[in-house]
Amino acid sequence: MLQEESDLALIIAQIVQKLKGSTLYAQLERQAWASLQRPEIKLESLKEDIKEFFKISGWEKKLQNAVYSELNVFPLPSHPAAPPEHLKEPLVYMRKAQVLINLRNPNYENGDSHSFRTHLGLIQVPLKVKDIPELKEFFVELGLTAGQLGIDDSTQVPPELFENEHVRIGQKVLSEQDSAAAQQYIRQGSPTALRAELWALILNTSSQPEDILYYEQLKTNVIQHDLLVDSLIYKDVKLTASNDDYYFVFEDYLYQVLLCFSRDTSVLGHFAYNSASPPKSYIRGKLGLEEYAVFYPPNGVIPFHGFSMYVAPLCFLYHEPSKLYQIFREMYVRFFFRLHSISSHPSGIVSLCLLFETLLQTYLPQLFYHLREIGAQPLRISFKWMVRAFSGYLATDQLLLLWDRILGYNSLEILAVLAAAVFAFRAVNLMEVTSLAAAEAVLADLSTLKVMPLLQIFLFATVT
Repeated sequence: MLQEESDLALIIAQIVQKLKGSTLYAQLERQAWASLQRPEIKLESLKEDIKEFFKISGWEKKLQNAVYSELNVFPLPSHPAAPPEHLKEPLVYMRKAQVLINLRNPNYENGDSHSFRTHLGLIQVPLKVKDIPELKEFFVELGLTAGQLGIDDSTQVPPELFENEHVRIGQKVLSEQDSAAAQQYIRQGSPTALRAELWALILNTSSQPEDILYYEQLKTNVIQHDLLVDSLIYKDVKLTASNDDYYFVFEDYLYQVLLCFSRDTSVLGHFAYNSASPPKSYIRGKLGLEEYAVFYPPNGVIPFHGFSMYVAPLCFLYHEPSKLYQIFREMYVRFFFRLHSISSHPSGIVSLCLLFETLLQTYLPQLFYHLREIGAQPLRISFKWMVRAFSGYLATDQLLLLWDRILGYNSLEILAVLAAAVFAFRAVNLMEVTSLAAAEAVLADLSTLKVMPLLQIFLFATVT
């Protein structure tokens, strides 16, 4: 009990500290001073009068949204066992998942965990992952009886059955500017016309003059200072997004956002809850002297192959560069960093890989064993999908429906579920292949897949 109270106090302190450095805090402080000049504010009831004024003027809701947003970043702890120290390492993206495959926990070498000894996948770190009954409970709003955008908005379904009412509710959520309600709402998918505003509300971003000025300052830094990582960004955009049928038109946007991102020192804040540490460099001639060490690149994130694909889908939603930048930065520090950092977090890439393999081995054992026997371990194929959150693999409309649910559930676990669902969907063809190359060919094109039917069938029509 004392430990939980201590953890809660620490989280509150972290949230307060972060809010103190925000634009919202400065605006709130100015508003508080201004409210003191109002005739209805009395000295003898100062605290209650100011609270009432904030409630009437809408500032209470803004503050609630900010705190709710931060709680999604600093969730209340459930006190899992501390991860072994060797898990706290940065993961540079590799074409193969060899780094994860080689992970071992020596504490379990002689353990008696029978369930994990029967795990025949490539991931050999015994982390706790959800089974299908637990996933059904977690993703309950995706059930067969609930309306879903991505299914119930198809041309065969009359819009009055679900879509019209869902749009009306979405408009009401936006009018009330309630982040928690928006997050709950988006679990059933976002209407295309409302998605940009809903995501911005959930991520608690704004378009205040201070935010636009901050982005302009980052652009100035790009012009004034070249960085070594700039060439990595140029190369990645050319090799990935520029060759993509959906995203090649956004090449200039991608350069703007990613070059600014590399210089944004506010991104360093996410290392407080990231198991990785930002890389350091030293001032010339001062190698090894800690007082002359600097984080490099300034944001602490070295871009890797496919990094630009985290930004590309957002270009369909946001056409104002400063807004696009804010949304991407929040998506990265809340979600995407977990896809290239080794940790024991349920949304971390290690847990996602283990969840994917466990689902396949448990619910599609014949397929799993067949692929394993021919040297086509499923994870060697699905790893790249999950690391890129399926960006560049699914059609954009389907990808955005998937990312709706990532935001709605504040979790990346749906990536592993979808990866397993894709294998289930192509199971008949995969049972006939005799090599890794043939298996890869069967799964080479995911652009025609419909995300929500796959997820619903796998989660709610699978015998457990």
